[in-house]
Amino acid sequence: MSILIVTNVAKDWSVSMTNAEVIDANAYLTDPKYSEMRGVKVFNLCRSYRYQSTGYYVSLLAEARGHKPLPSVTTVQDLKTKAIVRMASGDLDDLIQKSLAPIKSDTFTMSIYFGRNMAKRYERLALKLFNQFPTPLLRAHFARTTNGWQLRKINAISGNDVPESHWPFVIETAAKRFRRASSATKQARMRFDMAILHKPNDPQPPSNEKALQKFVKAAASLGIAAELVTNDDYGRIAEFDALFIRDTTYVSQYTYRFSRRAASEGLVVIDDPQSIVRCANKVFLAELLTRHKVPIPRTIVVHRDHVNGVGEKLGFPCVLKKPDSAFSQGVVKVNNNEELESRMAEFFSTSDLIVAQEYTPTTFDWRIGILDRQPLYACRYFMARGHWQIVTQNSVGQTLYGKSETIPIEDAPEKAVQAALKSANLIGDGLYGVDVKESNGKFYVIEVNDNPNIDSGYEDAILKDELYLRIMRVFLERIEKRKAAT
Repeated sequence: MSILIVTNVAKDWSVSMTNAEVIDANAYLTDPKYSEMRGVKVFNLCRSYRYQSTGYYVSLLAEARGHKPLPSVTTVQDLKTKAIVRMASGDLDDLIQKSLAPIKSDTFTMSIYFGRNMAKRYERLALKLFNQFPTPLLRAHFARTTNGWQLRKINAISGNDVPESHWPFVIETAAKRFRRASSATKQARMRFDMAILHKPNDPQPPSNEKALQKFVKAAASLGIAAELVTNDDYGRIAEFDALFIRDTTYVSQYTYRFSRRAASEGLVVIDDPQSIVRCANKVFLAELLTRHKVPIPRTIVVHRDHVNGVGEKLGFPCVLKKPDSAFSQGVVKVNNNEELESRMAEFFSTSDLIVAQEYTPTTFDWRIGILDRQPLYACRYFMARGHWQIVTQNSVGQTLYGKSETIPIEDAPEKAVQAALKSANLIGDGLYGVDVKESNGKFYVIEVNDNPNIDSGYEDAILKDELYLRIMRVFLERIEKRKAAT
């Protein structure tokens, strides 16, 4: 992976860098050797990104060449949009107030160099602002109001704007950034870069540590340099060709924002934003599966103003589900009208619609993994001991799981696989885990999950390393297809 630092004039960045080549903007825009380069990260430090200026064209043509510019043209436009700046100020309000509380003056200016600030006190805020507006050199302007501190303006700066006393810090920070940007491809010739989003120390991760390393190894065998990234790497997403989310997804938090930004930057993304939105809401799934005549247990979508008759229609016990429930949390079994009314009141405190479903007791659920509209693996997830779900918590808060058993996909019941495949294909062409119950010879789809578990020692018990390779091959094919189209 080649790294270019592009400036208007050489004196704007006169320091030689081991891992990067410093060139002027005219050379980048006009010299054929740069347009023909592949696998390039461009750090655009031009003095202006004004529309149709030299700096604007550096980022624009970098995107056209398949290079990875920082900032992207999208970020350039965001920096100029007051509404987006106000939105960023609102999203980071707590951190802004906390970080700037000790300041006595009514204005404050913060310099952000490759996501960092010279004062440790402001490091977290600097990183968050960089993640919102990924640009090598930034300057944020804050003002105190009657409601506390507000971000009034944030703008890109060039090396020409960096005070002399700040240069040692800028060089040190840039050197670390460039080493990280190039380290993934030092040992081998990698064609593409992938970010694998995960959450360190997550007690219930979609993939355990060993599985994550197997994904990295499988990617490398196909010429993809995969790097494990975290929530703090939001500002780097445009540097990659693909994003693989191995962190529990929610519409209302950072995983969805990662997916949205990656998709907008042209990356191949699993889980894509549409899949996250669709799978996250059980009301949507109930409506979708019913409309397409996918077999599901008797289901009622209940509105807070129309709650009568649920027990009579479904019988007891029945199951209530919050629309955004996950890991069996927000899914409860009720045994009578009193419990039903109590639980509905609780669920309606956060959603105007909830799902009520016929209770279908089984000793295990089928989990059929689907990728790229094809069945991938099959597991039996057994209920936790003494419980009606596959996961529960004991009296001291420990999470308990039922056992799991992986079988060859060709040995799974054909009707279960076909129901799962039809359901997943209604969502998209990503990676899904479809839960299917078998009762009296019939198969009922319970839900379609984006971001399904793939853990070493469990879901890979049959395919072994081939499971990871199959997933990475889909990424490779999609990246190649996307690159060929640009």
